[in-house]
Amino acid sequence: MTPDDASGVAASGPGGTPPGPPAVPPQPGVAVLPPTLAEAARRLFGERLDLAAAYAELLATDGVVRGLIGPREAPRIWDRHLLNCAAVAELIPPGASVLDVGSGAGLPGLVLAIARPDLSVTLIEPLARRTLFLEETVEALGLTYSVRVLRGRAEEVAAGPDAVAGDVVTARAVAPLDRLSGWCLPLAVPGGRLLALKGASAADEITEHAEAVRRLGGGTPVLHRCGEGIVEPATIVVEIVRERVVGPRSGTPSKKSRSRRR
Repeated sequence: MTPDDASGVAASGPGGTPPGPPAVPPQPGVAVLPPTLAEAARRLFGERLDLAAAYAELLATDGVVRGLIGPREAPRIWDRHLLNCAAVAELIPPGASVLDVGSGAGLPGLVLAIARPDLSVTLIEPLARRTLFLEETVEALGLTYSVRVLRGRAEEVAAGPDAVAGDVVTARAVAPLDRLSGWCLPLAVPGGRLLALKGASAADEITEHAEAVRRLGGGTPVLHRCGEGIVEPATIVVEIVRERVVGPRSGTPSKKSRSRRR
């Protein structure tokens, strides 16, 4: 992460000793599409592959400099991030409204907006420096007609007179399923779905948190492997349908979960 103070003024070390060598700022890279991934990228992005490439380059350059993407991630942006997120589009119905919680650098929300121009996507992110990057990126990619950026936490966006809701709520590497359901299910319309991008421990999370998900108004979590035969490894997604609308009390995560809140 880049330092907040970029004044360049050297400070003394402990006890007035000279400071150590200055920290080396992260270096922007390039997001070249590896030939081995070209066919998968064409299948997932179609005619909008050039737009996906422009976004990949923004992540590898401006995203790295501004601390949204780690410098070592630049060579892996296509397989680890773009293709991994784009594979989720197979679970989203045509013309759906999508809310992406904890969007960060736009993953998976911006990727889905690029791959699926029929979608209406809202990127929800609480940190100002990230929302600024998202706003600038949406503008640079010419996606203002289908993508908007909201600054705030999920629980804030879901409440009040300006509350929003969508057909699909996405989240990638945000929190365990019990907390994630508490934050995201209120953003889904009744009958809408949470699509949580998870790792290898997804099945264990389902077992551990299925009862908490039920109390929060969700149905039985279902594990999907998206992009099989296209991306390797397949993207693991946990799908939870919002079956019931629960009140604030019954929708409050457990004490154990609250103690680990963001």
